[in-house]
Amino acid sequence: MNYEVVVTCAVTGAGDTVGKHPAIPVTPKQIADAAIEAAKAGATVAHCHVRDPQTGKPSRDVALYREVVERIRESDTDVIINLTAGMGGDLEIGPGETPLEFGAGTDLVGPMERLKHIEELRPEICTLDCGTLNFGDGDYIYVSTPAQLRAGAKRITELGVKAELEIFDTGHLWFAKQMLKEGLLEDPLFQLCLGIPWGAPADTVSMKAMVDNLPAGATWAGFGIGRTQMPMAAQAMLLGGHVRVGLEDNIWLDRGVHATNGQLVERVIEIIQRLGGRALTPAEGREKMKLKRLG
Repeated sequence: MNYEVVVTCAVTGAGDTVGKHPAIPVTPKQIADAAIEAAKAGATVAHCHVRDPQTGKPSRDVALYREVVERIRESDTDVIINLTAGMGGDLEIGPGETPLEFGAGTDLVGPMERLKHIEELRPEICTLDCGTLNFGDGDYIYVSTPAQLRAGAKRITELGVKAELEIFDTGHLWFAKQMLKEGLLEDPLFQLCLGIPWGAPADTVSMKAMVDNLPAGATWAGFGIGRTQMPMAAQAMLLGGHVRVGLEDNIWLDRGVHATNGQLVERVIEIIQRLGGRALTPAEGREKMKLKRLG
């Protein structure tokens, strides 16, 4: 059981949620404001993607990340900034018998290109998605090969940024531990990402299996998507971990009621408190996760 909980809010993500929710953060100002809203509601960490302000589609534009980070840092609200480094792994296989005719959703770049905004902005935390995954029911694959991961892990460590290892299935955890064994990572965070089709399902058995295979003393968090968001937050706390909520993973507060990031943070903090715990402040989170202030 964990009574001192780091609460991460993933405020927008890269998923196809624009149009499914009336207020998904899209512009840099909206994304920064969402991070600030989450912090004011009690979040320890804000996890940020960026989107093309014109289309709402996911983006890797360093200028957009720069504006988001600057707006957060210039605000009067403290929050730990966690930037995704997962963009650039999208591969849309061509249909039927033409798999090499890659679709319009393909955005495939190398490991250093995925880290350009991390190089420039030096957030306290950035993510590293620890394996390739069939993503959904179509022809979309998220690609993150062992060679790419080794290169990315080494560079994140050189930059002094804390790596948050995104674990979508048990093989991803296996390889994450291999990178630790090879000395490519220093005391990373582990994020157990459950419920993404077709990774590990969002249930107690899957989460516990991953927790039981974490390195001794690892700092970890877990989340589930959609309706499993709050149950998996409670489960993570009960198993000794930290939690993640936010519109990246779930757009609903209650059945038929769209959520805001602040409301999701408030809801999970209520759960934490009812279980006898408390959410850590950003200052406490930095100490707990041994973060470096780089930016």
